[in-house]
Amino acid sequence: MIFFPAIDLKDGQCVRLFQGDMDQVTVFGDDPAGQAKGFADAGAKWLHVVDLNGAFSGRPVNEDAVSGILDRIDIPVQLGGGIRDMQTIDFWLDRGVRRVILGTVAVRDPDLVKQACKRHPDRVVVGIDARDGMVAVEGWTELSEITGLELAKEFEDCGVAAIIYTDIARDGAMDGPNIEATVGLANAVSVPVIASGGVSSLEDLEALKAAGTGLLEGVISGRALYDGRIDLAAAVELLN
Repeated sequence: MIFFPAIDLKDGQCVRLFQGDMDQVTVFGDDPAGQAKGFADAGAKWLHVVDLNGAFSGRPVNEDAVSGILDRIDIPVQLGGGIRDMQTIDFWLDRGVRRVILGTVAVRDPDLVKQACKRHPDRVVVGIDARDGMVAVEGWTELSEITGLELAKEFEDCGVAAIIYTDIARDGAMDGPNIEATVGLANAVSVPVIASGGVSSLEDLEALKAAGTGLLEGVISGRALYDGRIDLAAAVELLN
């Protein structure tokens, strides 16, 4: 399993939100590229990056910060937030992002996601952000009428590289991941699933590894790294 350290970008800074609320933000640094380099130097094999402003505005906002990260590190980057048309997908993949994460557009325009998968095999990830089982969109500000499982099934046979499943109630809350829902989804689909939301300790990682071996591609964590609750090198070794 892969440990994905997360960098969430807001106004060019590294931040974390509480349950996706832009009004409940903690700033952890103003050098995203330096933070990315630190993660890479500590042993990270992948980096997970989200343009939070982009997720709310529907278009990329933190391009300079993302480009700075791409120029600074050699490990692969998966990027989400405001990527909602083919032009933007093409731009980031050509720029050096290894995988793009499509969330809102997966609900609004599933055909675009399927076209992107054909155009860029194994480089498209679907982000499923769920509140009480229902998929949230537009930076988590709106609830759709589709369940996480229904959305995952929609893309099961189109070549999606992975599905990131985030329980919004756990995100940034440091209350532990929703293992039951995450593993349940992974059991129900053939696409690799990445766990996200609430991972706050090595014990959480051990529990996810025990329940998700053979099912989960990896685990994303952000705030616990910045708070010092998780040592990145130890996390990479544990999951590896």
